Amino acid sequence: MDRRNQAFAALFFVNLLYGINYVVAKGLMPAVIGPSGFILLRVVGAGVLFWCVHAFRHRPVAWSDAMRLVLCGLTGVAINQLMFFHGLMRTSAVHASIIMVATPILVLVLSGVLIGERITPAKAAGVALGATGALLLILLGGGHSDGSSILGDLFILVNASSYAVFLVLAKPLMAKYSATTVMAWCFLVGSLLVVPFGWQDLMAVDRAGLTAEQAGGLAFVVVMVTFVAYLLNTWALRLVQPSVAGTFIYLQPVLALLATWLAVEGGVELGWMQGAAAGCIFTGVWLVGRKEQTHRPA
Repeated sequence: MDRRNQAFAALFFVNLLYGINYVVAKGLMPAVIGPSGFILLRVVGAGVLFWCVHAFRHRPVAWSDAMRLVLCGLTGVAINQLMFFHGLMRTSAVHASIIMVATPILVLVLSGVLIGERITPAKAAGVALGATGALLLILLGGGHSDGSSILGDLFILVNASSYAVFLVLAKPLMAKYSATTVMAWCFLVGSLLVVPFGWQDLMAVDRAGLTAEQAGGLAFVVVMVTFVAYLLNTWALRLVQPSVAGTFIYLQPVLALLATWLAVEGGVELGWMQGAAAGCIFTGVWLVGRKEQTHRPA
């Protein structure tokens, strides 16, 4: 498997983790831990892991890149996490994933404006087809909107926008530094920003009363959904453009729907129409990715 296909495999796995996370995190909040406390645990826990790895391959960063790293930590960690978890607590899991349809569109536009990525007809068509497939899932009854709210949906939309900015800002950094270096500094910035929001929630957790399933869910979100997912996603940006990485987000409604179907008996119905919508999404991702030229790190 060449490195470009390895990047595609990494992006698929990342979005598989995110799809599962909709169900896992929804089951933990707010009964086990408040959203802000969950964010603090996630960011600090993954940040420690990133710095442990970074310590073995330390490379200083240039002062000229400091502001970009701070902005990446702000948009990709602090705002992204705060808005996602507060939004997820106030809306349904599949409904939240549908709103993420905005992310690839924003990434495509921002990539063209900020870093000069060429927006080809194939990329535009792929993004449009993926958006159509993702929206069809909710219109065809692929997920229930029970428990959703305007405020929760707004938080998820802000989350989607901040993540789009992060993908574009992080791309130039990946030409100079390793994924662990970039993520170590981003999560340090993010940790400092989320402490005031999450400390009280984290201290309120009944640690002695956690069940094995609940502790496993928390560990899964910290290690897999945060540390592994951010690491793989940032590494993939070394090889593909932000628009390609962003388009893989279209897989999240499909994977969230599947995870909900497996986890909640009778929670959703799957049929050929949902399959057709999923086909639109996979075709859209393929259209964006097939025209992408490999950008190998120097």
